[in-house]
Amino acid sequence: MSCVVVAGGAGFLGSHLCDHLIERGDSVICMDDLSTGSRDNVSHLLDNDRFTLVVTNVSEDVDLPTSDHVDGVCNLASPASPPAYLRRPMATLAVGSEGTRRLLELAQKHEARFLMASTSEIYGDPQVHPQVESYRGNVDPTGPRSVYDEAKRFSESLTMAMHREHGVNVGIARIFNTYGPRLSPGDGRVVSNFIAQALRGESLTVYGDGLQTRSLCYVDDEIAGLLALFDSSLTGPVNIGNPDERTVLELAQLVLEVSGSKSSIVYESLPTDDPTRRCPDITLATEQLGWSPKTELRDGIARTIEFMAPQVMGA
Repeated sequence: MSCVVVAGGAGFLGSHLCDHLIERGDSVICMDDLSTGSRDNVSHLLDNDRFTLVVTNVSEDVDLPTSDHVDGVCNLASPASPPAYLRRPMATLAVGSEGTRRLLELAQKHEARFLMASTSEIYGDPQVHPQVESYRGNVDPTGPRSVYDEAKRFSESLTMAMHREHGVNVGIARIFNTYGPRLSPGDGRVVSNFIAQALRGESLTVYGDGLQTRSLCYVDDEIAGLLALFDSSLTGPVNIGNPDERTVLELAQLVLEVSGSKSSIVYESLPTDDPTRRCPDITLATEQLGWSPKTELRDGIARTIEFMAPQVMGA
């Protein structure tokens, strides 16, 4: 049995990671300031002897409630949806810099494996398609979305500096769009937006012409990929995402079809720096980790609708 710290463990992805670690027999110390995460996401784990929730801002404090040895540190601590990080620009930059440094030092102290949850936003509005890990990106370092993009880019740089200078055992995952149960209806990401609007009978909002693409990975597949990297000795960065590329308009139509909604589709102006294409090359993950996503988009959307319906209809 291993002891794993999961920073951001009450968030959408982090809480699923906690679940999978507990299910396989590990103990988990979940750190979260609950600014974008929710205690509800981990409420079912609170009575488990192998789970501890520590409410803390990792940009300021990563003190552990125990002196036990830590075998792994997983850094998923950051706002992840555009509305969330645009509301918290300084906090987002802080967790990407000071928070990452503190968690890396915790891993160094315990000689633990460190998993950095980075993002496909590293690639910006890509001119290489699909995106391979060697592509350095087409990014805007001063636009409104840069608070998230540059925080993650700096986190990667900091992670590699600790690896090179202090020998910290690290793995960097570049996460592409992920969806599934525990997405909040007000999250602001494309899947949760469409599902919430469809269930409420509201028009689905498509930005631009809807021909921009996204590649959506169901949360269980995403977590399997993160754990495969965490359990390996691979440094990366490694793309962990689903190469099933769809237009935003296709996704809107699929949500309408699966939900049975009669909502219409309306079009609004494209947000600043919204990427036009997003699709991972997962050759490295497939060859080095033996990982690839399994869940079909229609099935994953159906499961997400089933989870979100009580929240949306009861709101």
